[in-house]
Amino acid sequence: MFDTIIECLQFLRNEESLKIYAYVILENHMHMVAGAEDLSKQMGRFKSYTARKIIDFAESGNNAWLLRQLREGKKHFKTDRTHQLWQEGFHPHRIQSEEMLRQKIAYIHNNPVRRGYVDEAANWVYSSARNYLNDDHSVLAIDAIVL
Repeated sequence: MFDTIIECLQFLRNEESLKIYAYVILENHMHMVAGAEDLSKQMGRFKSYTARKIIDFAESGNNAWLLRQLREGKKHFKTDRTHQLWQEGFHPHRIQSEEMLRQKIAYIHNNPVRRGYVDEAANWVYSSARNYLNDDHSVLAIDAIVL
């Protein structure tokens, strides 16, 4: 599932429809500092593509547990689908200052540390913390900001 998310983010970044400044992907959610001319549209594309790929993967592998979770998570009024991977909508917050930007990036990078998955943010593979340390082993190129 992580690879599907990375693949889609890289595609959107490569076609220059999404700028990615920071990210972290965890087992059940993700955070990003990103920008786009039409951010809502790009996030819709991202969620649609990744949901279809992940649901198809679960169906092809007969992953009954995951499929059950995705069925139970579907809103009752959503009659056009059987499963729901992503939460409805997305929750953008406008970055209003350099201090706020630093705070958001630190929060994102330290999410796996707070959850006890790693001791240092750069040890979490699915995070832009490595990018900001100029580590060549990051899984996704970003549009880095000089902090």
